[in-house]
Amino acid sequence: MAPFPRWATKTGLTLGSIAVTMLGLLFVTFMIGRVMPVDPVLAIVGDRASQEIYQQVYQDLGLDRPLLVQFGLYLRDVMQGDFGTSILTARPVAEDIARVFPATLELATLGTLIGVVLGVPLGVIAAVRRGSWIDQVARVVALVGYSMPIFWLGLMGLLVFYGILGWVGGPGRVSIFYDGMVPSVTGMILLDSMIARNWTVLRDAFSHIVLPASLLGYYSLAYISRMTRSFMLEQLSAEYVTTARVKGMSERQVIWGHAFRNIRVQLITVIALSYAGLLEGSVLTEIIFSWPGIGSYITTALLSADMNAVLGGTVVVGLVFVLLNVLSDLLYKVFDPRAK
Repeated sequence: MAPFPRWATKTGLTLGSIAVTMLGLLFVTFMIGRVMPVDPVLAIVGDRASQEIYQQVYQDLGLDRPLLVQFGLYLRDVMQGDFGTSILTARPVAEDIARVFPATLELATLGTLIGVVLGVPLGVIAAVRRGSWIDQVARVVALVGYSMPIFWLGLMGLLVFYGILGWVGGPGRVSIFYDGMVPSVTGMILLDSMIARNWTVLRDAFSHIVLPASLLGYYSLAYISRMTRSFMLEQLSAEYVTTARVKGMSERQVIWGHAFRNIRVQLITVIALSYAGLLEGSVLTEIIFSWPGIGSYITTALLSADMNAVLGGTVVVGLVFVLLNVLSDLLYKVFDPRAK
């Protein structure tokens, strides 16, 4: 029997690792949902329901069965894309997630773009000008980004740029009188308004997203610039950089053509982790700015004991995190020939 091609073996191992990771995530989230001091039956029937109704719903939910059986049923439903029905919205959780996730995706994507466009050049310049005032400014910017609570920055941003100066829109994705004017195609208001060629809604939506995206971008910038500086310092002290300078290469070629080229693989991982962090960690930002994303959806569901929504949202965020890690591994092999 002929051996399997190498690419098929690697693909199988990758898919297997994803399956095992997701199985572990499903098991952990399921068990957390069961051990939390929240009664899903009371959340459905209310505290004034009779004991007979309580027992009937308890059995309908399968809570009278062993935990492993409950997990098996839950796993079967999830594999079919069924996360149950939300108590708050009375709609399937999968539909709710499909409705709210594009808002988080849009916000996190714009924040990551801001962090990359500003953070990477800042980190490179700080490393090249090590010890200079530019380096000191970059380090202070990163330190403040790590130290300042994002909810405080969000409140101060709303107070100054919205309340006092009026430069940006307020909470929400769009002003109330523009709500529903653009057909939802992608779920991302900026893209949908461009598809509909409604430039008035586009300007209004941009005025609402620019402040929360800038705050997330600043958080991402602090992390990316710090890591870029660290990676570049390591490369600039290597022997091949000294050799390139001795051969008469320009400083631009040495920095961007050699040193920066060798840190691209590491930066891909850093950017992917930063992006995943914004997707799953923008809860406070979404709450402060009344952004109808998955973070605020999970938080509201948790406060209302809507465990189907909490578990469904957690699984989706975990799946996105896993897929971003797989994507970073694939890009790693593209940019680093040694990994092929």
